[in-house]
Amino acid sequence: MSIAKTYNPREAEKKWYSYWMEHGFFRSTPDEREPYTIVMPPPNVTGVLHMGHMLNNTIQDVLIRRARMQGKNACWVPGTDHASIATEAKVVAMLKEQGIDKKSLSRETFLEHAWEWKEKYGGIILKQLEKLGASCDWERTKFTMDPDLSEAVIDTFIKFYKEGYIYRGVRMVNWDPQGKTALSDEEVIRKEVNQKLYYVRYQIKDSEEYIIIATTRPETIMADTAICINPNDERFTHLKGQSVIVPLINREIPIIEDEYVDMDFGTGCLKVTPAHDLNDYELGQKHNLEVIDILNDDGSLNEKAQILIGEDRFIARKKVTNLLEEAGQIEKIEDYKSQVGFSERTDAVIEPKLSMQWFCKMDKLAKPALEYVENGTIKLIPEKFFASYKHWMLNVKDWCISRQLWWGQQIPAWYNENNEWVVAKTEQEAITEFNQQGKSSSNLLQEEDVLDTWFSSALWPMSVFDGVRNPDNTEFNYYYPTQDLVTAPEILFFWVARMIIMGHDYTQKPPFKNVYLTGIVRDKMGRKMSKSLGNSPDPIELMEQYGTDGVRVGMLLSSPAGNDLMFDISYCEQGRNFANKIWNAFRLVKGWETTEAPATESQKNAAIWFENRFNQAVSEIDEHFSHYRLSDALMAIYKLIWDDFCSWYLELIKPAYQAPIEKETHETVKVFFEKILTLAHPFMPFLTEELWHDELFKKREEKDCIIVAQYPVVKDFDIRLIKDFEIVQQIISEVRSIRNAKGISPKIELPLAINAAGIDFETHRETIIKLANISTLDLVNEKIQGAVSFLAGKSECFVALEENIDIDAERERITKEIEYLKGFLISVDKKLSNERFIQNAKPEVVQNEKNKKADADTKLKILEGSLLNLS
Repeated sequence: MSIAKTYNPREAEKKWYSYWMEHGFFRSTPDEREPYTIVMPPPNVTGVLHMGHMLNNTIQDVLIRRARMQGKNACWVPGTDHASIATEAKVVAMLKEQGIDKKSLSRETFLEHAWEWKEKYGGIILKQLEKLGASCDWERTKFTMDPDLSEAVIDTFIKFYKEGYIYRGVRMVNWDPQGKTALSDEEVIRKEVNQKLYYVRYQIKDSEEYIIIATTRPETIMADTAICINPNDERFTHLKGQSVIVPLINREIPIIEDEYVDMDFGTGCLKVTPAHDLNDYELGQKHNLEVIDILNDDGSLNEKAQILIGEDRFIARKKVTNLLEEAGQIEKIEDYKSQVGFSERTDAVIEPKLSMQWFCKMDKLAKPALEYVENGTIKLIPEKFFASYKHWMLNVKDWCISRQLWWGQQIPAWYNENNEWVVAKTEQEAITEFNQQGKSSSNLLQEEDVLDTWFSSALWPMSVFDGVRNPDNTEFNYYYPTQDLVTAPEILFFWVARMIIMGHDYTQKPPFKNVYLTGIVRDKMGRKMSKSLGNSPDPIELMEQYGTDGVRVGMLLSSPAGNDLMFDISYCEQGRNFANKIWNAFRLVKGWETTEAPATESQKNAAIWFENRFNQAVSEIDEHFSHYRLSDALMAIYKLIWDDFCSWYLELIKPAYQAPIEKETHETVKVFFEKILTLAHPFMPFLTEELWHDELFKKREEKDCIIVAQYPVVKDFDIRLIKDFEIVQQIISEVRSIRNAKGISPKIELPLAINAAGIDFETHRETIIKLANISTLDLVNEKIQGAVSFLAGKSECFVALEENIDIDAERERITKEIEYLKGFLISVDKKLSNERFIQNAKPEVVQNEKNKKADADTKLKILEGSLLNLS
């Protein structure tokens, strides 16, 4: 059977993903094995695959594939989030294109349109994840508004309400005028914005005098209910107890005193607008001020503003400024930078707004969630995120959980004709509750608001296994708590903390053991990838161009946990080249004819070395995985395959041109090839499965696939043997370098002499002669006059060239090396003479510096002897 010159990823990807699906390799059901469970952070149902999803889900797939190969019962639960704000915005926009206004529809009709939209577009991202190779148990796919998951959300609301955690009240909230809904503090993104600071004149009542107020929001002047001065500010002592006239609308408001006012900011006077600023609201409460809300839900001015009614707030800002200037009430305008809140979902500027909302008390609920991370029950990877997690948990505020939307779980509260309310799961239960309280149960209406999407996704690790409604079920008890959560740091509080809170409240257990926090995918200029910047490649196009395995490798080679990935297309090229390297190595091995002759001693030694080097690599890779250093694990696999297997082992055993290879050696190399394929499979699933089934290897049964092959286990290895071979590799590389430097053809044999120190070169004689193309290899006890020398470990090596060497050039080369080593020794000696370094550094770090010094001293003596030899 002939094998193609280059790997065709498209064919392999389509073939093997279908094969895995058809044969149930992704399916998981409880059994006697150790479970390994991951729940996918559910992408928004509105979403399409972007680079962040790609990184996140590739990491999850690597972890789940490795666990499956280790014999664990691997269960990866996929799903999507209903994303109330984003989805409702999509549906409203769709209806608008059809000439339909949401306000003209009943709730039921609107939801029919929303469900139609979800069925048409909501599964796109999950299909794209199949292209990525995601080995999820697709039969378990969940949606946060599935009936069973929604019921769990409603049950949780009622439970928390009965336990006293949920309450209803008028509070100042973050209002999204575009989404027309309240947001929690965590859904507000603070950005530094270039603004204007307007200095406005407020006339003192019954006086020609005026007071100047600095504000960034002149459009809220009509909602002012007081001017506040600091009682300690002597500049305004004469104004105490007086009133001012609000510009443009001529309403009288009092001058009040409070030490809250910063005397050094602006003019030292503060306009108090209780309806449109949280701090002003608290000041208004303290001083019993009137609250005048001049903004509609969409951010336009209402009739209470008295002027510019119906104008958008930002247009009103410009028009108010013009009116003030025409009235001579603008003192000056300055450029000003300040932090402004934006909606995390719609990117609209947030308005502080007084509103009747539902809240969840968080202080008591947050304490166990902090303790789990503090005591190491849950590990954040990397640990650097613990400080911000702790700060948030210690300063947590009550969570506004109601949203003024229709798409989502409708809050189970019921109002009677007297606007009295009860919390109940159904209308009938609400009637019973009202009757028991002796209150009217006529004309009941359910609360219009829905719950914050994060309230439902906080139950995700439990609700996907029906653990909220049915906590004693077999699956929940088997799969929960889950093992690893892979997510982005920006939702550490949105989602991760809340899952821990919910999990503890229900089960007294954490929902997962480890939280792997990925970095942000940025372009090579350091900018976050986004559609708006146009700097984000389409992941599907990348996979089409470079192959899925190539893109997976390219991304993970450069994405350490918690650190941002500076993505460049060249990484995908590197990944594709790696896939082609493996493919070409396979073509080489498959193309060898065999002879019944036994393996040579050199081939046997090569096999012993590679077996030990492989076991060493497995140990390194296992250590990297245990610390979630996936990038390092992949790099270790990359070096093992590219360098040790392809560049060294295959060269060591390769027969002469058109000659057959010994069958014993051929069988050995096939075993090694299978082993390296199993190591690579979690990162490169398609290529490895394609090669695994080739006729070169043993005949495979239908389900004998690499996806369930045994992952290599850690075994002992001979470190001395590996170190000795490193010296042999160094000798071969140095001889090749000498050839390049001197322009000597690789076909010309060169004599080599070695003044051996601590290594048996007889074992490696054939290897050195073959790969360095050596005519004679002599072991000597003295220097060889007139030869080019170099150091390999502690052994000095001499290559006597057939023609006279350039003594001056060689002397210059050695002199430069001596100068470098002397400088290096000065830096090492300086470090070792530093008492602070000796006292504070780890013992192994200090010992490493001492070893460097000893090695450099040895090399320096040999080089100085070589220089003397050239004199």
